Amino acid sequence: MSGPECLTAAGGGARLGRENGLRPPLAGAAAAFGSCAGFRLPPPEGDGRVFEERGPKLQFYHSLTQYWEICERNLWVLVVGRFPKEHRIGIPEFKYVANMHGDETVGRELLLHLIEHLVTNDGKDVEITNLINSTRIHLMPSMNPDGFEAVVKPDCFYSNGRENSNYYDLNRNFPDAFELNNVSRQPETAAVMEWLKTETFVLSANLHGGALVASYPFDNGVPATGTLYSRSITPDDDVFQYLAHTYASRNPTMKKGDQCKTKMNFPNGITNGYSWYPLKGGMQDYNYIWAQCFEITLELSCCKYPHEEKLPFFWNKNKASLIEYIKQVHLGVKGQVFDQNGNPLPNVIVEVQNRKHICPYRTNKFGEYYLLLLPGSYIINVTVPGHDPYLTKVVIPEKSQNFSALKKDILLPFRGQLDSIPVSNPSCSKIPLYSDLPSHSEATKPGLFLFLVTVFHAFVK
Repeated sequence: MSGPECLTAAGGGARLGRENGLRPPLAGAAAAFGSCAGFRLPPPEGDGRVFEERGPKLQFYHSLTQYWEICERNLWVLVVGRFPKEHRIGIPEFKYVANMHGDETVGRELLLHLIEHLVTNDGKDVEITNLINSTRIHLMPSMNPDGFEAVVKPDCFYSNGRENSNYYDLNRNFPDAFELNNVSRQPETAAVMEWLKTETFVLSANLHGGALVASYPFDNGVPATGTLYSRSITPDDDVFQYLAHTYASRNPTMKKGDQCKTKMNFPNGITNGYSWYPLKGGMQDYNYIWAQCFEITLELSCCKYPHEEKLPFFWNKNKASLIEYIKQVHLGVKGQVFDQNGNPLPNVIVEVQNRKHICPYRTNKFGEYYLLLLPGSYIINVTVPGHDPYLTKVVIPEKSQNFSALKKDILLPFRGQLDSIPVSNPSCSKIPLYSDLPSHSEATKPGLFLFLVTVFHAFVK
């Protein structure tokens, strides 16, 4: 098979065809992601519609940027939502990114199936319809198309397509908050960093292979984040553990934690990234610190590049998890911050007391904020230059809202114009922000769950 009938990797191996449930309308999207060797799809015209016969107003695809290396390939993103071409106030932004290691193929195939599952079930499946009504979903099946195409001899453990065409590991290529990452920033990395500036992403996951676990930040660390206890935790560790468990618990293989016989075991199928192994320049840490987007890493298969007949197995095992994880973008509280005249205020710091971020989370250009929080009582601290902090209490109910976080707009009782608020977002410098923090804090002291995980890792490392 070739062209519109298949999604094929050079050299064989992972392939989605009609026999695996991929219908012809998806073939155009598959080709757009640069997946069929020797097959080129011209850039999208007009609004970039893909599924013309299945609701042209539901989704569109676009390229982050063209990057010119040895090959000429784009990083394609397909957006699914009721208003896919633009952000709407109150609608959170979600993303999945796959195949940043070119030889780890399961994630890219799952995202192509997920695209079709969402589009073809809109208006038929209540859960999918509600999800599309309430969420803007961005899907990038391949962050490293050059690496994917470079795989000549697929292997379960390592192939030369892991790196990009310049031989850089993209998951070691981002700025690092804990130590200087003085590497040449690659075009794919730069494109993703620019993308993160253009959207208000709230929740994300990047899809990998070679293990079977949901890994949460931090991947790197310092004593202030708990490295003395063999882990590195964020101020939102409770949320991250919940997010990782949400995905793993719905994957019957992942939740066992011990299905990759040559790998270490992971209790309940989750792990703190640093506890597993430290890495510098990872994408999930960058998302959390500099893009105020909660991201976890999903390792989806023991074998990085499985045979094509295994693909239906992976889709069946991950479908429920992929859908349920997207729904978590509606955790916590959201709203807008206004001045006393009802004008939305951009770039205002909105944080929860006792979980401040090293790079403070701010409202977007519409004055919106999104805070992922578990049920409970919280004090929100709103900080505007030249004014005292404004505190307000929120109670996140035990029973989640119907595909919506708790909505709480904040009206600041300030007189006069807030001219001191900068027009553009003064993002934090891309330097090791954690390097000067004190070595100990209450947040890094181990709870019982983390203590048991640490003891376990100490014995298996």
